[in-house]
Amino acid sequence: MTMSLDIIIAGGGRVGFETAALLDNRGHDVTVVESDGDRCDAVADEYVATIIRGDASNPDILRQADVAGSDVIAGLTGLPGLNLAICMEAAELNPELRTVARIAERNQGGYERFVDETVFPEGAGARVAANEIQGSDVRTLADVTGTLEIMEVRVEEGAPAAGKALREVRFPAGTLVISDDDGERVARPETTLAPGKRYVIAVEPDVADEVMNLLRG
Repeated sequence: MTMSLDIIIAGGGRVGFETAALLDNRGHDVTVVESDGDRCDAVADEYVATIIRGDASNPDILRQADVAGSDVIAGLTGLPGLNLAICMEAAELNPELRTVARIAERNQGGYERFVDETVFPEGAGARVAANEIQGSDVRTLADVTGTLEIMEVRVEEGAPAAGKALREVRFPAGTLVISDDDGERVARPETTLAPGKRYVIAVEPDVADEVMNLLRG
């Protein structure tokens, strides 16, 4: 069972609001700090979080949000520099606080010096959009780290790898078939890539086309 966390979210816009709603549904105590009055009203109307109207970069506002007694702070405004500043300031007030900052680009390099985690909401949205555009036969499940992706792929009838055991298929370097066709066992050399079945695969971007050709034709 997941422990309930005391969480501060700086920014009650689209990303902050949806994140607060998800965390509330998961049983966490959420406080949203937002300077815009209309956004404060919108969050308050949904009863998903305690609302504090103000500038989250203001130490007095952070204290009002009980930064000293919180477990996590997430800077989720639309301004990456502000998110970074809020997280760093909050960490000064509570060194035990876990910090998460919304960034504006996929590349996370350099941020690890200042915050514990970064999020790139546009990347998650693009992943969902790509899944819907491609249909149900190929789905990106998650970015693991950097650009490596975990995908679920249905093997197409007549594809080069269809009906063959893994040991018989020459996947390019940068590919790892993770699961068998029921998703409950780790794939083995004797695992057969049955047409119509789905397999979870880790793949590096530069070989993704080649892997898709082997599995989808």
